[in-house]
Amino acid sequence: MAAMLQPQIILLKEGTDTSQGKPQLLSNISACMAVSDVVRTTLGPRGMDKLIHDEKGSTTISNDGATIMKLLDIVHPAAKILVDIAKSQDSEVGDGTTTVVLLAGEFLKEAKPFVEDGVHPQNLMRSYRTASHLAIEKIKELAVSIEGKSLEEKKSLLAKCAATTLSSKLIGGEKEFFATMVVDAVLAIGNDDRLNMIGIKKVPGGTMRDSFLVNGVAFKKTFSYAGFEQQPKKFVNPKILLLNIELELKSEKENAEIRLSDPLQYQSIVDAEWNIIYDKLDKCVKSGAKVVLSRLAIGDLATQYFADRDIFCAGRVTEEDLQRVAAAAGGTVQTTVNNIIDEVLGSCELFEERQVGNERFNIFSGCPSGRTATIVLRGGADQFIEEAERSLHDAIMIVRRAMKNSTVVAGGGAIDMEISRYLRQHARTIAGKSQLFINSYAKALEVIPRQLCDNAGFDATDVLNKLRQKHALPSGEGAPYGVDINTGGIADSFANFVWEPAVVKINAINAATEAACLVLSVDETVKNPKSESAQGEAAANAMGGRGRGRGRGRGMRRR
Repeated sequence: MAAMLQPQIILLKEGTDTSQGKPQLLSNISACMAVSDVVRTTLGPRGMDKLIHDEKGSTTISNDGATIMKLLDIVHPAAKILVDIAKSQDSEVGDGTTTVVLLAGEFLKEAKPFVEDGVHPQNLMRSYRTASHLAIEKIKELAVSIEGKSLEEKKSLLAKCAATTLSSKLIGGEKEFFATMVVDAVLAIGNDDRLNMIGIKKVPGGTMRDSFLVNGVAFKKTFSYAGFEQQPKKFVNPKILLLNIELELKSEKENAEIRLSDPLQYQSIVDAEWNIIYDKLDKCVKSGAKVVLSRLAIGDLATQYFADRDIFCAGRVTEEDLQRVAAAAGGTVQTTVNNIIDEVLGSCELFEERQVGNERFNIFSGCPSGRTATIVLRGGADQFIEEAERSLHDAIMIVRRAMKNSTVVAGGGAIDMEISRYLRQHARTIAGKSQLFINSYAKALEVIPRQLCDNAGFDATDVLNKLRQKHALPSGEGAPYGVDINTGGIADSFANFVWEPAVVKINAINAATEAACLVLSVDETVKNPKSESAQGEAAANAMGGRGRGRGRGRGMRRR
C-alpha cells in the first residue's frame, strides 16, 4: 500500500519530450534509412539526378551526394549524422559521398532485425567495428600502387581515376575530355595543397567541348572606365605589378576643414590632390610594369594615363584571382607604390585579353612558377554549368588524393563484393553471435553493386549471383570483377579501367561504420520544449514590438 502511494518524481520540465529504449532506436534507424533512400538512385554511371527547389526560388540539379544532403533541410537529429558524414567525405576525399550514405543506411537496415529480436546494441557495434577493421586491412592488401611509373603512365592512370569519378556525373558523356583536363590542372599546381590555385570560371553558351584549360590565370574583365579601349590588349613577356591601393583622385574627407586667408591658396590645395595621384601613377610607370592589377578601383584618370603610355590596367580584381596571379607570376601584392623593385614584379610569357562567349577574359599564360591553372567551363543552361563545376571539383579532389596516396582499387562494386566474400569467410571461423553480425555487415556491403544494377535497369539478383560465383573462385582471379554497366553482365573492372583511389573506399567504410555505431549507441532522445518555445516567443516579441511601434506612430495627432 505504501509503495502505491509514493509520489511521482518529476525530474524534467513539464512538456519535455523523452523517447527511450528500443522504439527510439528503431525510429532513428528508420529515419536514417529514409535519408539513404533519397540518394540511393543517384549512385553510379546510370544514376538519376535530383532537382532541388528551395524557398528562395533557386533550383539545383545534382547527383552529388554531398550537395543533395546539404540542400535537404533535414530536421531529424539522428538523420543529421548522415549529412555530416557526407560532408566529411566530400571535404576529405571529394568523391564517394553517395556511397558513404548508402553504406551507413544499409548497415543500420541489417542491424534492425537484430535490435527487434532483443540483441544489445553494444554487441552489434563491437562486431561492426571488428568487421570494418578487417575490411580496411583487406582493401590495403588488394590495392595496387601506381608509384614509380613514368610521367606519361602516371598521367594516363590518373586520367582513368578521374574518368571513373566523372562517369556518374552529368558530364559523363565527355568524361575523357574532362579527365585529361583535370589531370593537367592538378599536375600544373604540383605539390601545392591549396585547392583555390585551380580556378574554375563559368561562361554560359557554347558546348561542353568549348571548355578549355589555361596553364596560368584567367579572369573575367573587370569594370573599366573611358580610355580602357585605347590600352594594348596583348603583351609578350610583360612585367606585372600587383597592388592593393586605389588609384583614384581622392577629394578631401567631408569633415575636414581648411582655413584659407588668401583665395589664391585654394588652387595650391587642388594642385596638391592632383600631384598626389600623378606621383603614384608616375611611380607605377617607372617600375617598368606593362600590366597593372589592383584589388581596389583604378579610376578614369589613371586608366587614361596608363593608356597613353601603352600600359594595361584592371581594377577591382577579386582577392582570389589576385592571389592566383601572384602565385603564378611570382609577384608580391604591394600596398604602396613607393620603392617598387624588380623582385616584387611578376612576369609571364604571354598576356592577352580574349573573347569567350559574351565575356572578355584576361589570360596570363606561360607563368614562371606555374603553380596555378584555370578551367573555363562552357555549356548551355546555368544549372548545367553549376553541376559541371561540382563534378570537376570531385574529379580534382580524386586526382589529388590518387597522387598523394598512390594506390587504386577496382571500382564498379568489385572491391565491395570481394570484401563481402572475405568477411563471410571470416565469420565462419567465429563462434557465437558475432558470426551473424559480421555476416550481416558483409551482406550490407553488397548494396553498392546491387544499387549499380538497379539504377542501370538490370536484374540485380542475377548479376549479384554471377559476381558471388566469380569471387568465390579459389584462385582469387575473380577479385577484380564488378558490374558491367554497358552489357548488364560482369566484367574485370581493372581491365576496363574502372578504378578508384583506395583512400575513397577506406574513408567511406570508416565513416559509414562510425555513423552506424553512433546511431546504434543512442537509446534516448530528450527534446527540451523551453528552447523551442523561447525562440518562438523571441520571434513573436520582435514582430509584436515592430507592429506596436508602427501603430502608435500612425495614430499620433498632427501638430
